Amino acid sequence: MDHQQWSVPGAPVSGYVWKAGNPRGAVLLSHGVGEYATRYVERYHALIPTLTEAGFTVYAYDQRGHGRSEGRRAVVDLNVLVEDHLKARQALRERPGGDGLPLFAFGHSMGGLVTAASASRDPRGLSGVILSSPALLVGQEEPALVKALAPLLAKVAPAAPVSDLGTGGLSRLTDEVAAYEADELIYHGKVRALTAASMLGLSGRLWAEYATWTLPTLIIHGAADKITDPSGSQRFFDMIASPDKTLILQEGGYHELLNDEPREEIRAALLAWLLERS
Repeated sequence: MDHQQWSVPGAPVSGYVWKAGNPRGAVLLSHGVGEYATRYVERYHALIPTLTEAGFTVYAYDQRGHGRSEGRRAVVDLNVLVEDHLKARQALRERPGGDGLPLFAFGHSMGGLVTAASASRDPRGLSGVILSSPALLVGQEEPALVKALAPLLAKVAPAAPVSDLGTGGLSRLTDEVAAYEADELIYHGKVRALTAASMLGLSGRLWAEYATWTLPTLIIHGAADKITDPSGSQRFFDMIASPDKTLILQEGGYHELLNDEPREEIRAALLAWLLERS
């Protein structure tokens, strides 16, 4: 599927745009840790072609240290990624021809946390947010000492490998897991210290801000997700003040729901939600 290059002013990232023929809205897509934006063309049940066919122009970029973007491989400060997301949204607010068309932000996993942080800090210009298996609640199982030392380790050894997410929890479909494992553009190592520590710190700070969240919001999460905590999505749903909020907690679902057994229903629900709000 053809795309055009898209640049985010002030951010050293490789950006892409897939244009809808007769646009009714736009979606800014943020990928998860280790992966990259163009993976959402063929995988995730062809999410990007599905969106463009439905009239949504899709903007996305490989986050720093990921895919084709600059930076140490998978060594990222989530706070910097949030700044990049805010810059991308500013560019979209100011884009020619975007007047009057709704803009939605979609974020998966780590990208879900980045999206939530960005939208929480500055909701301007957003017509709604979709969070897919978002990493909103991080480190619940970690001992207090480990959490206390995480910022220090991130400072002295930012690239140190600290946690192995594995691939078995991505999907119950073996061909999807095999495709992930064979993808050379994906970072397959352990989560790095800086990434983990900044994710832990950012996710913890944000809980105080969610009570003022009023954006239309769709949250989808697999109840059997072992990579990001589904109870974080439930807690977020319960906390936000939005009068328009939907939580789909998919029974038995794994981390990449759009690559998992219920992908048809999940994609249909996501698309219906967008169409109703555009």
